[in-house]
Amino acid sequence: MATPVEPQPVAKQPLHDSIISRLDPEYVIFHEKYLQHMTPPHSLPWDPVKMRAPPVFGAASRKPLKVGKISEYELKKGGHGRKMRAYTPPGQPPTTGWPVILYFHGGGWALGGLDSEQSIITNICVGAKCVVLSVDYRLAPENPFPAAVEDVVEALQWVLTDGKNLLNIDVSRVATGGLSAGGNLAAVLALKSTEDSFTPILPAPLALQLLIVPSLDLTATDTPGGRWESNKHAPFLPPARVNWFKKMYVPNDKDCLKWEVSPLLAPEDLVRKAPKTWMAAGELDVLCNEAKAYAEKLRQCDVQAECVVYEGGTHLNFMLDGVFYSRFGEYSMMASGVRGISDAVAALAKAFGTADVSS
Repeated sequence: MATPVEPQPVAKQPLHDSIISRLDPEYVIFHEKYLQHMTPPHSLPWDPVKMRAPPVFGAASRKPLKVGKISEYELKKGGHGRKMRAYTPPGQPPTTGWPVILYFHGGGWALGGLDSEQSIITNICVGAKCVVLSVDYRLAPENPFPAAVEDVVEALQWVLTDGKNLLNIDVSRVATGGLSAGGNLAAVLALKSTEDSFTPILPAPLALQLLIVPSLDLTATDTPGGRWESNKHAPFLPPARVNWFKKMYVPNDKDCLKWEVSPLLAPEDLVRKAPKTWMAAGELDVLCNEAKAYAEKLRQCDVQAECVVYEGGTHLNFMLDGVFYSRFGEYSMMASGVRGISDAVAALAKAFGTADVSS
């Protein structure tokens, strides 16, 4: 009697033939092992419990570094009770206090939380010798735009008032940062902080906006001539998934034209006030062209802006900085993820003036 042949799992997120040879080989290994057989979430009914579970790619992140102290605080406006988690570096603070970066996690404005992106956060804290304030902003679809924007604004206001003394912060050295949707919120906050209506007034301009694979234009499409067209076959985050997130965060399409949703569309007179900028983009990320376009707009407005495009990189690169078990029964590491985090830390340390003289 013939031995029954076990059915092969169906690839539900196969890599497109047109990009395989251009992708980081380590990403191809990871994708084929961990992602390709998963049902794309945007094809399923919304289930916040299941979809907000820890993501599978978390297995490929480095363990968090040990920091000096971790403490939590509460955002109080509106009675929403959202938390902020502060990571303080080891050692003694500078005489003027610690510099601080307000960090916003990714997840399409609908997923993620305070436990997201621990490797990135702790490497920034230790490497750039700064407090990292991670903000658990309200999530869509339960809380669509502008809820998240309101929360990140309140977080900066808290830093400039209560947080200054509670965390021993030097409020003349403040930055914003985030990944993906969090990068969007960091860019929006950087612009809002320059408005005449923003209170309290910052004692000094923001030192940096650190935008990692940010979403910057929610009017983008993959149609001919659209910003997404050249990367419409990008893995993990195809246009359909971005649009799924967008519909939850911005139910009213007209709001996508607002710069508080699409900072790439901000008027030039506002962009001219933006802080120095460091951005990271994956060459094969559907959002890559948004980052490059924003860097160009900033430079045209006389703002110092650097956009590093990681060859063969995807939207996930910065979250794949650890060791994972490959399909060949061996351990692999996404070297570009490690390099990307190191580059981000170096850019922030330079902006804060905390870089080692020898580095």
